[in-house]
Amino acid sequence: MNESIKNLLERRSIRAYKKELVPKETLDTILEAGEYSPSGMGQQSTLMVVTQDPELVARLSKMNAAVMGSTSDPFYGAPTVIIVFSDSKMGTCVENGSLVMGNLMNAAHALGVDSCWIHRAREVFDSEEGKELKKQWGVPEEYIGVGHCVLGYRDCEYPTAKPRKDGFVIRV
Repeated sequence: MNESIKNLLERRSIRAYKKELVPKETLDTILEAGEYSPSGMGQQSTLMVVTQDPELVARLSKMNAAVMGSTSDPFYGAPTVIIVFSDSKMGTCVENGSLVMGNLMNAAHALGVDSCWIHRAREVFDSEEGKELKKQWGVPEEYIGVGHCVLGYRDCEYPTAKPRKDGFVIRV
């Protein structure tokens, strides 16, 4: 089977991570894959903010949990977080950011790094605290949070794929 197709079929979301950091060279390759994601009309209207700072990761996790009304860690202990932002003035902002998220997760898998898409980035960065972080990072005000891509090495069994649903593909 083609290696690219194999990676797409085998990647799973991981929900338990070791504290071990993704090495810089590997992280840089994953980020480059995100940079090369397709975008509407080639506008490249997304931004990625990446951190491996434990204090910032904990702060972002707490902010995300607050949106859920929870105190549990929605990042599952992952030591690396990539926040994907997209320009809300683009009609394809969510789609563009989603393509970046997909490229990040698929590239991570291809390099032996585990990942999970964590939702609620829009709500996190619509908050006053989130707006302040965006300002500190130089993220333009009109950019919305699309997702948090958490990365690391799993601290659990690798999940098996659920059976595919009938009717997923309609051929006409």
